Amino acid sequence: MLSQQTVERVKSTAPFLTSHGPALTAHFYQRLFKNYPDLQHTFNRANQASGRQQLALFSAIGAYVHYLDDLPALTSAVERIAQKHSSVLVQAEHYEVVGQELIGTLGDLGGELITPDIQQAWIEAYQFLANIFITREQAIYTAQANKVGGWQGFRRFIIHDKIMESELIQSFILMPEDGAPVADFLPGQYIGIQLRAAGQDYDAIRQYSLSDTSNSEYYRISVKCEHDGEVSPYLHQLPLQSIINVTPPSGDFYLNLPLQTPIVLLSGGIGQTPLLSMLNSTLKQPLSKDIYYLHGCENGQHHAFAKHLNFQCKAHPKLHRWVWYQSPLANDLKSEDYDFSGLMSLDKVASELPIEQAHFYCCGPTGFMAEMYRQLTSMGVTPDRIHYENFGPHIDANN
Repeated sequence: MLSQQTVERVKSTAPFLTSHGPALTAHFYQRLFKNYPDLQHTFNRANQASGRQQLALFSAIGAYVHYLDDLPALTSAVERIAQKHSSVLVQAEHYEVVGQELIGTLGDLGGELITPDIQQAWIEAYQFLANIFITREQAIYTAQANKVGGWQGFRRFIIHDKIMESELIQSFILMPEDGAPVADFLPGQYIGIQLRAAGQDYDAIRQYSLSDTSNSEYYRISVKCEHDGEVSPYLHQLPLQSIINVTPPSGDFYLNLPLQTPIVLLSGGIGQTPLLSMLNSTLKQPLSKDIYYLHGCENGQHHAFAKHLNFQCKAHPKLHRWVWYQSPLANDLKSEDYDFSGLMSLDKVASELPIEQAHFYCCGPTGFMAEMYRQLTSMGVTPDRIHYENFGPHIDANN
């Protein structure tokens, strides 16, 4: 454990971190990529450009300093980050590099505040946290490799089939090139996909949720084509039989089966993919609890899996469904695929939901999840019954 002196010295830098956060994280990444350009194979360049990675790092540093004398409060955040790290194959040696550049950044921007004693305290505090991550991530890698059909590192998969699910969303059936079984996964988890898009100097690794039930033969992911993105447009145009590298299933956002309580699944846009896995996995079992599926998207052209959801509702009386179209098209007006216009507003169906008993699983854009969190807590749902997944760096929905 860290000494009280070390804790106090690190905490004394909190005002500096608060006032210099954006500049500090931007300077850190500039140093990191200047001195170790190959790390751009690992870091998401889109999140760098948008500032999400810098915000996530600043939030993580601030949380660590705040809870330095109450580290159990960070357990869930550590697990979520460790799972993300495992999907991009972060290794122990990466922590040494990142620590070196973080301490260097504090020295560059902290001036006289970063005395030798303060610097040594930060080195100790960083190494303590790094060891937590290294230990947990090694345990994840070992567990992944030891599963039936499991592996460690990258494994080559073939794009066996492609299915257009909506105007922008395409599903990919990925089968292992070696023909051996694939590891099972928990509904809601994701895999990492490594690609190098045309014209790019570095590889890119993206996490894509597994969008169907677990089986031993293949994985299915469903990907929205972001026209200004680096990876998704390239992935969408890859022909059948293309080879891609895949990391094992990861993630701490998942549904435990069999159900112990009713569940409510809330998705916005492409955020439906992990929830679809939860839904399909649940419906494969005898249902003793009700399931409520709420989805919001732009319009009918953007509504993926509508026919599948309608079929499941007819086949399973315990499944209840409501869909919002933000801006319905003329062709949507007589459609049975949606129920409400505008943004998702839970008060329209609150009387139908088991507010006091259910667990709520939410995935979508950050703004959507923040709004769902606000609406749910205002309706009396306790935070321990609200579960959510972020695409990209870890950012809390309740901020």
